[in-house]
Amino acid sequence: MGSNCPDSAMDNGKYSEELAVAVRIVHMACCLCRRVQEKLVSTNNEQVKSKDDDSPVTVADWSVQATVSWILAEVFGSQNVAIVAEEEIQTLSKPDSADLLEAVVNTVNECLSDAPKFGLKRPDDALRTSQVLDAISRCNSTGGPEGRHWILDPVDGTLGFVRGDQYAVALALIEDGKVVIGVLGCPNYPMKKEWLNYHHKFYQAMSKQSPPASDSWEKGCVMYTKKGSGEAWMQPMVLGNEKLEWPNSARLIKVSSIDDPAMATLCEPVEKANSNHSFTKGLVYSVGLRKQPLRVYSMVKYAAIARGDAEIYMKFARAGYKEKIWDHAAGVLIVEEAGGVVTDAGGHPLDFSRGIYLEGLDRGIIVCSGAALHEKIIGAVYASWESSNL
Repeated sequence: MGSNCPDSAMDNGKYSEELAVAVRIVHMACCLCRRVQEKLVSTNNEQVKSKDDDSPVTVADWSVQATVSWILAEVFGSQNVAIVAEEEIQTLSKPDSADLLEAVVNTVNECLSDAPKFGLKRPDDALRTSQVLDAISRCNSTGGPEGRHWILDPVDGTLGFVRGDQYAVALALIEDGKVVIGVLGCPNYPMKKEWLNYHHKFYQAMSKQSPPASDSWEKGCVMYTKKGSGEAWMQPMVLGNEKLEWPNSARLIKVSSIDDPAMATLCEPVEKANSNHSFTKGLVYSVGLRKQPLRVYSMVKYAAIARGDAEIYMKFARAGYKEKIWDHAAGVLIVEEAGGVVTDAGGHPLDFSRGIYLEGLDRGIIVCSGAALHEKIIGAVYASWESSNL
């Protein structure tokens, strides 16, 4: 596939309709998130709640989940749609959350009214509160080895989101335990990777001082792929009153060809909570990584590797933490189809067929731009493991 023009691998064949709908939905969800994030950052309002594990959840999380759920049910029939997603409605249904619930309902309806802009159907009438709650709570699938399950992380990296920084909207389709479609929306992902080292607000301020680009690539992107296509694509965000005209300036993306650890860039999580940073630090030293790491929130790390902005991402969970499928499904497939390698630390493929958790994970997750780097990391893991106190 030599040309840079989206070819029939994405537009025809199995899952092509599902992919086209999923890309449109994620574009729409990204626009919703941008609006909410602008309000959050400018007003510091109280529309952020804490979940049981103290991770923040916002109007955007619930609104995206309701919107995605409603559209998928409309397009494919609610009886044909099973969705595994992160948020539930307990917090939203509490009496002291009335203002929050109203904000969610308004946000969903504002987003759905724009559906035709993305080539999707808007509802005949505004959704009622009960319909919005139903749409959120319909996302109650627990996945598994059989059947079709849509996997949604409405706002991955909520911490980055509430700080006005990086986050992702991730939608994947799993069929019979295998990820077959992956779509990753990164609304604040700059086109120049150097900007990833700065807070997004600084990047925005600086970009206003330079002449505007000939297109809207600096404003974020949506990446997508289909299993077995050997291709991953990236489209710019749809901004303002623009309409999504397929293929929307899509570009092929490929992983980096760097295979020397001294030249490779490591993607490092900003969040410390669920990762064993000391073990990762030891590995970085033993493998010989020398470059300044890219510190990125959320699944944007998968986007950085798929697009060739970094070569390595490693995540070793702290004891007791279990990885959830919605934090990885879309990103893993996009990296793999862009030419990268994703396994656990024992070199085994990730298993998405065992429910909402990545069960049977050997120590951690290793994402690399190519097989040579991957082999070096796996070797270093085995060498370092014995001496670590993990």
